Amino acid sequence: MIEINNLVKKYGNHVAVDQLSLTVEPGKIYGFLGPNGAGKSTTMNIITGYLGATSGEVKINGHDIFKEPEEAKKCIGYLPELPPLYADMTVREYLDFVSELKKLEKSLRKRYVEEAMETTGITEVANRMIRNLSKGYRQRVGFAQAILGYPEIIILDEPTVGLDPKQIIEIRDLIKKLGEKHTVILSSHILTEISAVCDHVFIISKGKLVASDSTENLVNLMSGAQEIDLTIKDDARKAMTQLELIDEIEKIEVRDMTLEEEEDHRSRQETNLRIYAKKGVDVREKVFVQMAECQIPVLEMHTVTRSLEDVFLEITQEGEKK
Repeated sequence: MIEINNLVKKYGNHVAVDQLSLTVEPGKIYGFLGPNGAGKSTTMNIITGYLGATSGEVKINGHDIFKEPEEAKKCIGYLPELPPLYADMTVREYLDFVSELKKLEKSLRKRYVEEAMETTGITEVANRMIRNLSKGYRQRVGFAQAILGYPEIIILDEPTVGLDPKQIIEIRDLIKKLGEKHTVILSSHILTEISAVCDHVFIISKGKLVASDSTENLVNLMSGAQEIDLTIKDDARKAMTQLELIDEIEKIEVRDMTLEEEEDHRSRQETNLRIYAKKGVDVREKVFVQMAECQIPVLEMHTVTRSLEDVFLEITQEGEKK
């Protein structure tokens, strides 16, 4: 669907996109992640034809965005972070206007507008002025203009910014629904959003692609060796001495806590430890047996689960060091 090869975008001496190459396949929802200034919006603006590039190639469904912009843009529906709405129009007037701009077939325009409103849940406000709509409904109107005419690719830049929790859930459900019929590229700073709706994640740092994989695989790859949080009712030194007898344990640390947590645990004679096992080994059973044999009560034991936030920070920090 989209092929980007060695894409470069410079602003004077500043390199916003640096030799970026990636491929977007049909039928998936892609997450586009990166710190502020990483080059996400610049890349999305180049893909949609809003910006030129210093060098490189971008193909949309086989059409070069720089050589065949009109053909390439027909394949794309774009929702910028600030939807391009005309507040003095009604919803229907605005979507009729957009269908003309997109040069959709005249005989099909009315049907496309009705179906876009139905898909995005704005039929009931079709005759209301856009200026009188809530932020959530305005965002839905932005979605409707993006999907008019059923473009194969939908590109969404920060689609839930400024929405309340209920609206965010509704927009996420809408994105999933769109993903059933379209290829969707979603840029967001909310990593839980990416985890909730995306099949595949691209992480960009300093204009370079530093990771490309499914959300699940990224988390698994970065998880490495097993980590266990252990809460015991005994002295830390005594427990650590016993745990060091287990060959499969690499390292043991007293867990960092806030001052209030430390006081609370001290009053209950509790100690929190973090255990790092050697790669590919599950040490939970040996830890339990060792603690039981030396009569150290285990109050809690659980493996540390990494989130996409942890992966994102680790990958982008590595990218900054390079």
